[in-house]
Amino acid sequence: MFETVIHPRVSETDAVGHINNTVVPVWFEAGRRDFFALFGPPEDFSQWRMIVASFTVDFEHELTYPAPVTVRTWVERVGNSSLTLYEEMHQHGRRCATGRTTYVNVNPQEKRSERISDDIRAELAKHAAPTTDSQKETR
Repeated sequence: MFETVIHPRVSETDAVGHINNTVVPVWFEAGRRDFFALFGPPEDFSQWRMIVASFTVDFEHELTYPAPVTVRTWVERVGNSSLTLYEEMHQHGRRCATGRTTYVNVNPQEKRSERISDDIRAELAKHAAPTTDSQKETR
């Protein structure tokens, strides 16, 4: 699991004082920073390999300014050239949002999907999401 602490800014709140729902996907992405580094230098966009195929966000409780928010990111599934991350956002000791993001590993020169290497798979396995009996039944 990767864990990132976000410090909300006033500009991220909406008219009722909650963190705006458009901010949550951006914070989930911030929680993937260490994950991106597994696929290459995250600051070198010419070598960027991870392309978003889809994402979902489920809101459970409001997030508010100014309390810190913890983003936790796990690897839920690894396919041939794609993978799915499971993400949670916590504030005040409770889970406030969950998300899933599917990425495709793309060769930056050929602009085609490419199998995830065994070395990267081994690193991803270290961050696998824990499974519960209820999760196993729905898969």
